[in-house]
Amino acid sequence: MKFSENWLRDLVDPAADRKELCHRLTMAGLEVEGVEALGEGLDGVFVGEIVACEKHPNADKLRVCSVSIGNGEDLQIVCGAPNARLGLKAPVATLGASLPNGMTIRQAALRGVDSFGMLCSAKELGLDADASGLMELPADAPTGAALAGYLALPDASIELKMTPNRPDCLGLRGLAYDVAALFGVPLKDVSGDAVATTSESTRAVRLDADADCPRYLGRVVDDIDPAAPSPLWLKERLRRAGLRPISAVVDVTAYVMLELGQPMHAFDNAKLAGDVVVRRATAGEKLTLLDGGEATLDPQFLVIADKARAIALAGIMGGLDTRVTESTTSVFLESAHFAPASIMGRARKLGMHTDASHRFERGVDPELPRAALERATGLLLQIAGGRAGPVVEAVATAHLPQRHAVALRRLRLGRVLGMDVADAEVERILSALGMDLQSTGQGWSVTPPSRRFDIEIEEDLIEEVVRVHGYERVPTRAPSGQLRLNLAAESEVPAERARAQLVASGYYEAVCYSFVAREWLQRWSCEDGAVALANPLSADLAVMRTSLLPGLVEALKHNANRQQERIRLFEIARVFAAGSDGPKETRRIAVVACGRAAPEHWGGDKRAIDYYDLKADLESLIGLAGGQRRAEFHSVDRPDFHPGRSAEVSVDGTVLGHIGALHPRLLKALDLDHDVYAFELDFDGLTAGRLPMATELSRFPQVRRDIAVALPEAVSWTQVESVLRAVGGTALRELVVFDRYSGGALGSGLKSLAIGLILQDSYRTLTDQEADHFVASALAALERECGGRLRG
Repeated sequence: MKFSENWLRDLVDPAADRKELCHRLTMAGLEVEGVEALGEGLDGVFVGEIVACEKHPNADKLRVCSVSIGNGEDLQIVCGAPNARLGLKAPVATLGASLPNGMTIRQAALRGVDSFGMLCSAKELGLDADASGLMELPADAPTGAALAGYLALPDASIELKMTPNRPDCLGLRGLAYDVAALFGVPLKDVSGDAVATTSESTRAVRLDADADCPRYLGRVVDDIDPAAPSPLWLKERLRRAGLRPISAVVDVTAYVMLELGQPMHAFDNAKLAGDVVVRRATAGEKLTLLDGGEATLDPQFLVIADKARAIALAGIMGGLDTRVTESTTSVFLESAHFAPASIMGRARKLGMHTDASHRFERGVDPELPRAALERATGLLLQIAGGRAGPVVEAVATAHLPQRHAVALRRLRLGRVLGMDVADAEVERILSALGMDLQSTGQGWSVTPPSRRFDIEIEEDLIEEVVRVHGYERVPTRAPSGQLRLNLAAESEVPAERARAQLVASGYYEAVCYSFVAREWLQRWSCEDGAVALANPLSADLAVMRTSLLPGLVEALKHNANRQQERIRLFEIARVFAAGSDGPKETRRIAVVACGRAAPEHWGGDKRAIDYYDLKADLESLIGLAGGQRRAEFHSVDRPDFHPGRSAEVSVDGTVLGHIGALHPRLLKALDLDHDVYAFELDFDGLTAGRLPMATELSRFPQVRRDIAVALPEAVSWTQVESVLRAVGGTALRELVVFDRYSGGALGSGLKSLAIGLILQDSYRTLTDQEADHFVASALAALERECGGRLRG
């Protein structure tokens, strides 16, 4: 919403300067987005008249003008503007004048001819962006008058950033109510008296879609002067509000929209056939709009029509065929109330956004159309003459919005604001905002005006009181009461420690979208239980993720496509799955890696990352929880992991997730041409630690026995470790694999593991016989459980 400060002050004039006015508006919830000062520093600029205009003797594009400024002495000015001509009135900057753009006017010789001033464009004066030629003033402009006084300057163009709940402030009268309440000053009424009927011309109107348009008014105005120009004051107010003056009829409807907030439209009455009807469009109906575009409509659109065709897109834009032209002498003025739901989204569907649709989508006062029609008629008769016919109205009262009283309790007001506001101040504020108050025992019964769609509940009234009374007057108080701290269990490893561990290992944290494309989950075979969004932003963000890996691998791919060779990423976040009581959230941790095992270095390891590198990083995370936690890795087939280089991860017997290389088929589908290793586990299970407990260190020596065992290739180290720990019990303190061998004399399908068994007792020294007995028991168990045998 953009408007002229002087125009606002004609409606309500507080004793406040521009800075204070803008500050109070912003603090009241009407944020001032921009202020453009106009007409400051125009001393020495006058209304001038070109009394002679000759071609420059030495330049084809320059003219030598004699300009009168009313003091009896004409100025010789060299001008290059294409519209400089005899009789034109334009602003003249005299010698010594300083223009808003920083230019100081001095005597100068242009191609050998002296110039004693400058004829100015609107841009040079800081009044408009138009620099195509001289700023043309009306022919009746008083020659020699100070330009600032003639144009009612200085002024400012103020732009507000309006919230959708305040459509009443999209007209200056609605805004003036707020200013009057803020500063405690009276409001000027601009509605005026009804225009006298001087013509019998009418055109009947009918509502065939009364729920969409419960009120429609029209009036015929005959015998207007189509050549009558809009007065300067009206055109300047439109310009300072960001609108371009076009013609008297169009300018009047735009002016009333800005002043009262009611969009209007004028039809060429001679081009209408029969009654005017408000109806729904038919499927495939076409309408050429004022901007020249052709709209193909469907029954969702509301149109204004005559008996022959649609003539306007209701609440959005008029039709080209019935527009007002320079030959129009009879107009049909329209002023209507459209239900917001019938206009909402229709303009965007056609790729449009108009001032009318912007207002009707948010809601316009249903009682305003008649006042706006009378105001527009009065202005049009004043500017272009003519004879006004009677107002014709079609109304469906049952579909008009009704305003209901809202209770405001005195105690509730004080409790919410944390301070007392005097009854007299509350009544002053609400009355100044146009609300009807009735005192009750507990407070007031308040009926909002028809323009205030946003007043529905008691809290809305409390907001009105505090924003006018002043948010800065609300006391600042610290909250009181006992606060319960939600302390994490001592045994729980915080996510920050896990992050720090992975960062120290060379990983970067990624934050991926919780919403993903369903195709992603299908590609990863993890779409079961996916929670679909009711209103997704796009098809690529249609479901909640059930796994962190799809998004994390996409991030890896994004980096790989940008010449990053060694990539390490991790994410700690939630995944979602459908449940009987609603979506179930689980915190997960995921890691992806590719490229070299170590950063590039002249003396470093140049091998590529493998399964065991990632397994080591995972085991370092498991170790954060402390205690003797047992991590087991069992081979399992999954469609997203390589069948020979992946495993299911269990900690203390609980399956937490998976680790390994991604399946080649998946890599191909993702367009990745190198191996990618990843793991994803339940984070809470991974970091469920144990409280540390002090134990006495054994004072007795360790005993070590080394064995070499031949085992089938299919037997995993996890199986071997489980068997040995079951045999050794507490005496087996540590297991070390120090060699692995396959092939040669062992034969096909076998491998040899060299294992160090470290034995120790806390209360005595173990004998050689006890150590040998343990080795024998271990070998027997390995033979029995794993098919192993001692190598000779």
